[in-house]
Amino acid sequence: MYNKILVPLDGSKLAEQVLPYARLLAEATGAAVELVRIADSDAQAALGGAAAADYLKETAARCFAPSTKVACAELTGKPAESIVNRAESETNCLIAMATHGASGLRRWLVGSVALKVVQAARNPLLLVRAGDSSGGAAPDIGIASIIVALDGSELAESVLGPVIELARPLHSEIVLARAWDLPASAYYRSADETAAARFIPTYDQLVASVRGEAADYLAAKLAELRGRGVDRLRAETLEGAAADKIIDLARATPGSLIAMCTHGRSGVRRWVLGSVAENVVRHASSPVLILRAAV
Repeated sequence: MYNKILVPLDGSKLAEQVLPYARLLAEATGAAVELVRIADSDAQAALGGAAAADYLKETAARCFAPSTKVACAELTGKPAESIVNRAESETNCLIAMATHGASGLRRWLVGSVALKVVQAARNPLLLVRAGDSSGGAAPDIGIASIIVALDGSELAESVLGPVIELARPLHSEIVLARAWDLPASAYYRSADETAAARFIPTYDQLVASVRGEAADYLAAKLAELRGRGVDRLRAETLEGAAADKIIDLARATPGSLIAMCTHGRSGVRRWVLGSVAENVVRHASSPVLILRAAV
């Protein structure tokens, strides 16, 4: 479980919308919290140092219970690199940040700082979609369900252990989700195939076969998790593009968190940043927990 939650802030209410989730996880796991603000240069740090320190201390007092250990730090350098380097210096450190925020001319956007952190960080990363409200996120939030995106690979399944550890103190239901779609190659055939090999199943036969494979896989995973003492769980077989269907499931599941690895593969399907994971990060309204799968 996480020993520390690193929360990058830029001074905006939008960026602060990650704070209720950081508080929830800190209280559930007992992790310490570190709030960081980053200046691009030593000159900027010198000019805004006192104000930045006051802002971080005020935010810590306002957003976290006295029982939570909260530290504040001002860093100098490129935001994404500073965040990644700071997190890597700690064991079991979770990075928690909003997917966008703005402070003056600085903007943290998916495609900019947050996406760079997702691409580069070895640490787990919680991304919270900031809304348009200038008042910040509602103080009372919960994670009733953790939706685990699976593709049938061991790499994608590596998220299951951390999810189980997180779900227990949060009392969250675990929802195993596997999306399936018919590959375009299903109807391809080569000229040198025999007549028997050139048999093309009907659409209904293909659908039944692929859907059944996905359902059998999830049934086996449910049995495995029950054997590990997990009681609150269910499975969802989703027909269609993986990112779209995972996002739709999360929207239909109040209080949900999406958990997935940044890559994994099953046959020719590959989950890489820039594909399923990136699309989920870009478009999901639910928080997304990203874990880097070991190669």
